[in-house]
Amino acid sequence: MTRAFVIDTDTASDDAVALIMALRWPDVDVKAITVVAGNVPVEQATNNALYTVELSGNDVPVYMGASKPLTRIYEDAQWFHGKDGLGDQGYPAPTRQAEAKHAVDALIDTIKANPGIVLVTLGPLTNVALAVSRAPEIVPLVSRCVVMGGAACTVGNVTPAAEYNIWVDPEAARIVFLSGLPIEMVGWELCRGDANLRENDIKYVRSLDTALAHFTIDCNSVAMNSNFVQSNELGIALPDPVTMAVALDPEGVVTKASKHYVEIECVSDLTRGMTVVDQLDVTHDERNQRQWAQAYQKPKNATVVWEINIARWKEILFSVLK
Repeated sequence: MTRAFVIDTDTASDDAVALIMALRWPDVDVKAITVVAGNVPVEQATNNALYTVELSGNDVPVYMGASKPLTRIYEDAQWFHGKDGLGDQGYPAPTRQAEAKHAVDALIDTIKANPGIVLVTLGPLTNVALAVSRAPEIVPLVSRCVVMGGAACTVGNVTPAAEYNIWVDPEAARIVFLSGLPIEMVGWELCRGDANLRENDIKYVRSLDTALAHFTIDCNSVAMNSNFVQSNELGIALPDPVTMAVALDPEGVVTKASKHYVEIECVSDLTRGMTVVDQLDVTHDERNQRQWAQAYQKPKNATVVWEINIARWKEILFSVLK
């Protein structure tokens, strides 16, 4: 049975690889790709999405969306991904153009037309926040909302407290996390350590000798160097593809996850965009349990992914590049 996906992305190098994974997965039908400003300006991100779709041999419609956060000054991540977001490899312009419809309208219409659809978000949550605010009736129509964003009780990648996608538009993230969408939060930390594509992984991908395999490594060449500068890690960190692996095969990839109340910090400059995960469970005796819960414990609004099967995530990536 085919699963319907809609993907919201700020298409740079790791986003492009995640798109390839979804576009080439056997039982997934990507109904639409919506684009938001994030890693690169929205016009560039849209061109990158169009190019990636063409490279994958697909004709999925691409829609351009929000060009800036809800209230914040837009700050890109071109220093990490390259000026064009794809490692400055000089890729040609796409032959297709984006659809005329705005991405927010496309999200609403696509979800309404496909009840039970899986929503995967790979960038700032501006488009999604606008969509659920304008049409809250779409919330129960989404079966899963797999979010690449946040850092669950660990260091961030743009500040000590926050991951970029959440930090760049925390107000949008807060709207989405409190919207009632069935959120699965895949934090930045899950792409670290051995989840990086190490030297032997990169050699293996190269050995596949396909256009998609070479593109995966080449478009991440700038990001690989940036990963070392930022995090002192050797290899290619791929948070968006890790998130897509969770979306494609949750049973195989996710080894530890649990539901929590997650709040987004929007006020403090120091912890702006922090994903604050309430890990405390009620442990009082039965007599006091209900009173304590009513006073202190908020409803659990997100499933937090804590650990993944790294071998399986890489297996999924390799399989779509052959």
